Amino acid sequence: MADRARDPAAIERDIEQTREELARSIDELADRLSPKHAAQRGMAKVKEEAGLVAEDIGTLVRREKQDRMRSPLTGPVLIGAGLVVTTLALRMMLRRRRR
Repeated sequence: MADRARDPAAIERDIEQTREELARSIDELADRLSPKHAAQRGMAKVKEEAGLVAEDIGTLVRREKQDRMRSPLTGPVLIGAGLVVTTLALRMMLRRRRR
């Protein structure tokens, strides 16, 4: 009953405010439902997930590398592999010189 006592200008202001709020709501809904924006949000999510996966893989690789470096056999194995490669390279060079 209090609405009947209000003046017409106040009612018009309320109507205009309601229209503006409704227009904003419609614009937000149109933006959310837009295929272009949905695709952009999807790509952003995929990029974010890919970044997290890459970060996790990097962490695993670093851990694996640290674990290998801590191994007591790492030094001798690398030295032995270096000697084998050097020996093979020298043999190949000598064989080519003989020919």
